Amino acid sequence: MDLTSQPGSLKDDFINLKVTDHSGTQIDEIDNLKEELEKWKERLEKAEKQKDELLLLKLSADEKRDQARDELRKIMDLEEEQYKESMIKKENQERNLTVVKQQNIELQREIQKLKDDLAAKSSKLSQDFRIKREIPKKKMKFTRMENAESDDTFLNTCCLFHIAAKIPFRLQQRQALLTFEEEDVAQTLIRRGKHTVSLDNEKIELKAMPVTLETGVKFELHVTISGEKINVSEVPHLPIPDEWIRDKIELNFYKSKQGGGEVKDVRYDRRSRTAIITFLKPGVADNCVRCTKHPFCINEKRFMLSVSPSVEKHLEKFQIFSGISKRTILLSGIQEVEEDEESMQDMIEIHFQKPSNGGGEIENIKYVATGTKLAYFEEDTENVA
Repeated sequence: MDLTSQPGSLKDDFINLKVTDHSGTQIDEIDNLKEELEKWKERLEKAEKQKDELLLLKLSADEKRDQARDELRKIMDLEEEQYKESMIKKENQERNLTVVKQQNIELQREIQKLKDDLAAKSSKLSQDFRIKREIPKKKMKFTRMENAESDDTFLNTCCLFHIAAKIPFRLQQRQALLTFEEEDVAQTLIRRGKHTVSLDNEKIELKAMPVTLETGVKFELHVTISGEKINVSEVPHLPIPDEWIRDKIELNFYKSKQGGGEVKDVRYDRRSRTAIITFLKPGVADNCVRCTKHPFCINEKRFMLSVSPSVEKHLEKFQIFSGISKRTILLSGIQEVEEDEESMQDMIEIHFQKPSNGGGEIENIKYVATGTKLAYFEEDTENVA
């Protein structure tokens, strides 16, 4: 029997049934068929009810599946966004690290170049000088006149530095250096030679000698900072002609939004990845160097160019001199004692400060108990005759 087919009308079935009074078998069969029909109806109702429940369960499962799929998509989108942000941060950190390393390399090259220039003048020189950013105010006076080569000369910043190298002196173990305020005091102690000094109820003999210094060097460093030129470095290597790159650089620094202006000339060097830009109007170069990094877009790619002032420097009046220190004496023959270095230095200072011992006011003193130390001498400009 097909359960899916619609049940027929009971009236039709009763019409077609033959009722006889002769036998009760047909009546029993009709009753049985009715009972069986009722059972099949109940089964059909249960089947329909189970079908409805299964449909509801399927709809609920589909809804939960869609919700889970949406949550998964959101999680995947969030993870992708976080990954992109982390990659951008990593690229920025690597780019900043590369810029710092490149600046460090350029600075080391500049320092090495200056050291090489000085070493070529004097192989014995070991100098170290520092130009301070904060320049103190000084009284100025007119000294000389020169012919102005062009109007551009007034745009440049010219600096003149008088530099004298420090001369090192090796102070050995149990030696002392004393610098007096008066030259006559030091020379008198040197002429006397030996001196008896009382140290903790013990007398020792010290020998005063002049200080022999190595040769030193002095020179003038002339520095000119251009008011119309700038240096550009870190120009990217690109497979295009030099003329195209030169034109791109000119257009890039022609934009007034980036502090640029009308360009007079561009000199580009592919090997060193550098360029020198000359502007027509004054003040443009100063505006450009206020920002050390400038964007450079070419072939749909973005690069960063390093910008710095154009500086020319050269040395003049290079002189080698023999240093002497007439206000300083060298004490030797100091015996090893139990006193510490500072106490020993104080006792030596007290002895040579007394006029009765031939001494005087001490400007500087240094005693070395153990090891070896370097003392540096500078040009004594305050006591120049």
